[in-house]
Amino acid sequence: MKPFAILVAFAWAGMLLWPVCAQTLDGAIDMHAHTDPDGTPRSIDAIDLAKLAKSRGMRAIVLKNHYEPTASLAYIVRKEVPGIEVFGGISLDLTVGGVNPAAVEWMTKVKGGYGRVVWLPTFDSENQVRMSKDNRPFARVVQDGAVTPAVSQVIALAAQHNLVLETGHSSSAEALIIIREAKRQGVQSVLVTHAMSTPVNMSVSQMQEAAKLGAYLELVWVRPGTDAARAYVNAIRAVGPEAIVLSSDLGQPANPLHPDGLLALYQYLASQGVSTADIDRMAKTNPARLLGMKP
Repeated sequence: MKPFAILVAFAWAGMLLWPVCAQTLDGAIDMHAHTDPDGTPRSIDAIDLAKLAKSRGMRAIVLKNHYEPTASLAYIVRKEVPGIEVFGGISLDLTVGGVNPAAVEWMTKVKGGYGRVVWLPTFDSENQVRMSKDNRPFARVVQDGAVTPAVSQVIALAAQHNLVLETGHSSSAEALIIIREAKRQGVQSVLVTHAMSTPVNMSVSQMQEAAKLGAYLELVWVRPGTDAARAYVNAIRAVGPEAIVLSSDLGQPANPLHPDGLLALYQYLASQGVSTADIDRMAKTNPARLLGMKP
């Protein structure tokens, strides 16, 4: 047999994972984890994900459900899986009344205080419904160039309770309006939900503007080596890792489990010249700051 270089790679539903490097999951925080129980198929339940994430050295996960709050679930998972920090939140879609300040207020009262994130409407957002060309009700966040009164009230609650305010599936233009109002009202932690993914689709210049306003930009798992992944590298260099958060947005049965997807993303970025220190900042330090954890 002729000598040849050995490349370490794994096939994953047609995806080529990048060679294993020094990058690890130790201390990583996933701000965007979908799990069972849910009304849509998920690859793993919240307790098993917490066990898996803990076994891989991760520090924390944030449980997300588009249609029901997860603060209570985070409390139960913490009892079942000590040794990893688990947080929840509320996505302001129509099942909780849309942009409903009362629902946010109640979440802050749930035992444990682990409801730390408010997502503005996602699949029921006006932007999502219009982009999907659906004929169904939606929850509006911006009208006539300003946030709606209900969104303003939610922003005030986020400031009062030191919650992470996320822009959900709002358009890029809407997200910038939301960020400006959030900062005007004193919200410390603002995150643009999967900023470069559909239906948000922020441009690099918009991301730079959001960062200057004091918001973080979330980048979620994409298949390494794709155009989307290469666009991430360019955006990180243009915006700066100090304003980026790396999350998974995983839980779909056809995709990798959350820790595996995150590690593949980290390793891809490392293979493209993003330093370990910058990856750690985006994967560990920045989400810790958002959640009010010690970096």
